[in-house]
Amino acid sequence: MQDVEAVVLVGGKGTRLRPLTLSAPKPMLPTAGVPFLAHLLSRIREAGIRRAVLGTSYLAETFEKHFGDGSALGLELTYVVEDEPLGTGGGIRNVAEHLTTEHVMIFNGDVLAGTDLRAVADTHRAAEADVTLHLVRVQNPRAFGCVPTDRDGRVTEFLEKTEDPPTDQINAGCYVFRRSVLDTIPAGRPVSVERETFPGLLEAGARVQGHVDVAYWRDMGTPADLVHGSADLVRGVAPSAALPGPSGEYLQLDGAEVAHDAFVFGGSTVGAGAKVGSGAKIEGSMLFDGAVVADGAVVEDSVIGAGAVVEEGAHVRDAVVGDRAVVGAHCELRHGMRIWPDVALPPHGVRFSPDV
Repeated sequence: MQDVEAVVLVGGKGTRLRPLTLSAPKPMLPTAGVPFLAHLLSRIREAGIRRAVLGTSYLAETFEKHFGDGSALGLELTYVVEDEPLGTGGGIRNVAEHLTTEHVMIFNGDVLAGTDLRAVADTHRAAEADVTLHLVRVQNPRAFGCVPTDRDGRVTEFLEKTEDPPTDQINAGCYVFRRSVLDTIPAGRPVSVERETFPGLLEAGARVQGHVDVAYWRDMGTPADLVHGSADLVRGVAPSAALPGPSGEYLQLDGAEVAHDAFVFGGSTVGAGAKVGSGAKIEGSMLFDGAVVADGAVVEDSVIGAGAVVEEGAHVRDAVVGDRAVVGAHCELRHGMRIWPDVALPPHGVRFSPDV
């Protein structure tokens, strides 16, 4: 992989994950105990790539503050800030002048995957491709970019979110470009690789190759996907060298306290300094640093923000509780509800069932 550098696009605002992304960019959200980006960077390093350029924008300073020059990860990191949103293609073009190798492997910073990155690069070289796309097969391709290929694996079309997809192969958010191809992307304006760059390359007769595999893959753009992806990392279903502890039913970080009769399982993470009270149940959930789940409370498939409190007997299912918020005793949150930071719900203030 000496001839490959990485680009990671991490400039998005993560609006679908609010209120969690009000205080941190999506790739920096704690996921299985560390920022999500740490898992991706660990895979890049394991593949043998030694240098990565991060295309940042929203809360850009948080990336360099946490990862520094990358030496602790065994990487050389460079940060390039977008002054205005440029889209995927524009973001790639914006970092092009900082790249030096013949091939560039590009990642969307919100995808959790287990694909063999060396194999993707090998496909690219063997096909002498201008661009190679990592493709995965999904049950419902309508929500993604659909990418049919011929018998040699060459991409024949790129159909963005079509209602009648001809194949179950979708764009998985990882590409390999010849460095020279990056210079053909227009500079200084928003560009979508999905709607402009890839169709334009096909029209021009460029060799656009597909690399299809069945490795783990998940888009981490919604709270439900964030929760499930984190649980998969904790349980070892999704691979990562950045997990700060052994895989298992739950991950407990330094300073966390879990009562001996609490039930914590399903790939849950109990953040640093967090507390889980007597008889509480935590299933498949993320407790950020300093969160408190009181006696007898139930938290399932949810995110409890930093310093937030779920009081005694409350039930939180499929919900997001923002930083420092308080869910009052015996409240019930369900069905994708989101509580903004610092909001305090009084005891019994929100219910889905009658008091008894």
